[in-house]
Amino acid sequence: MIERYTLPEMKAIWSAENKFRKWLDVEIYACEAMAALNLIPREAFEQIKERARFDVKRIEEIEAVVNHDVIAFLTCVGEYVGEAARYIHLGLTSSDVMDTALASLAAEAFDHVIGGTRSLRETLAREAVEWRHAPMMGRTHGVHAEPITFGVKVALWHVELGRAVRRLQAAREAVRVGKLSGEVGTFAHLPPEIEAEVCARLGLEPDPVSSQVVSRDRHAEYLAALAVLAGTIEKIATEIRSLQRTEIRELEEPFAPGQTGSSAMPHKRNPILCERLVGLARTIRAAAQVAFENQALWGERDISHSSAERLILPQATTLAHYMLRTLQRVLDGLRVDAEAMRRNLERGGGLVFSHRVLLALVDKGLARDEAYRIVQDAAMAALDGRGAFRDLLAATGALSAAELDACFDLAPYLRHVDAILERAGIPRVPAPSGSAP
Repeated sequence: MIERYTLPEMKAIWSAENKFRKWLDVEIYACEAMAALNLIPREAFEQIKERARFDVKRIEEIEAVVNHDVIAFLTCVGEYVGEAARYIHLGLTSSDVMDTALASLAAEAFDHVIGGTRSLRETLAREAVEWRHAPMMGRTHGVHAEPITFGVKVALWHVELGRAVRRLQAAREAVRVGKLSGEVGTFAHLPPEIEAEVCARLGLEPDPVSSQVVSRDRHAEYLAALAVLAGTIEKIATEIRSLQRTEIRELEEPFAPGQTGSSAMPHKRNPILCERLVGLARTIRAAAQVAFENQALWGERDISHSSAERLILPQATTLAHYMLRTLQRVLDGLRVDAEAMRRNLERGGGLVFSHRVLLALVDKGLARDEAYRIVQDAAMAALDGRGAFRDLLAATGALSAAELDACFDLAPYLRHVDAILERAGIPRVPAPSGSAP
């Protein structure tokens, strides 16, 4: 990953230092379990435990010669341990160490992603409460439809991220398995008790059945959960940047003092953070596609998945973590213009109430097709500038002034907002002072 999109927490998890530390944990825990079963001498384990360490640069030097990262690692550790090193990696194969350590790293990475997703949901819950009664234009196909509130829009995002949390938790569990079952998964050289003990020490579950590797459907599920999360972040970012357009200007992402929007146009305040999120979502989806391709391996294992995973797992988790933090930054500084929302709602001259007019005409006894034609004719004329929608309706004599007043009332569109938020798991609490009415 490039530094631009890498935050310290993920950088630490996916560093070479941390990876080799996990490998060493697997090896030491395996030696300890073997010593407990008298498979290796207790004094040899004590020597291993006391002396085992590694040096990343030394591992790289060795790997440049042997062209095998696990052998390079074991050689380096052996240089520190001495004679007892002959018991390290006894009965194991490379994937026993690599896949088990990878599961631990992947679970740690998801802890940060899940935490960031939960924080976003909490922010959205507060925003939904604050703006629950702030009316705005609902749009379908990019065209004015019917009134909603900004709080309802935000509540939808909140609920969607709740599903994301559940997917992430399930994917974390799917990948949180280790294996020390040997070259083809038969425990030919070590008993299953060793695997169980090592996994327990690492907070993992033993994979019930494995080949030389843990099956990659688990990792595909992991990347798929990240891709869906990225899609939700993209959805929110796309809506914010859409509503930041000059013609709308209902929302605006933060623009810091001293920030510039264009090298040529000083007036520009562009939604660059939201656009960045959209681009990064595409990258995570591409990583998920690679994970799907990694599922089919030859026989009990080949390494066609290995090179790809060295890229996509650190990359996707790091990007997802960065995206969550960036969207949090956007939401924390989001400028909401409730007055612009109201102005845009009123721009159509009441066209957004067409459905209520239709229902009122049907309620008066008109056939639905006839009622629809009356409302549509008036709406099309209003759109073409041949009069105001309400005046055109009044001219038909189909509804009285009082009946039209009832049709052009905003209140019915807002009456269930609190119930919607309650169904979304957002409690009814007073909005903070200074919030929208």
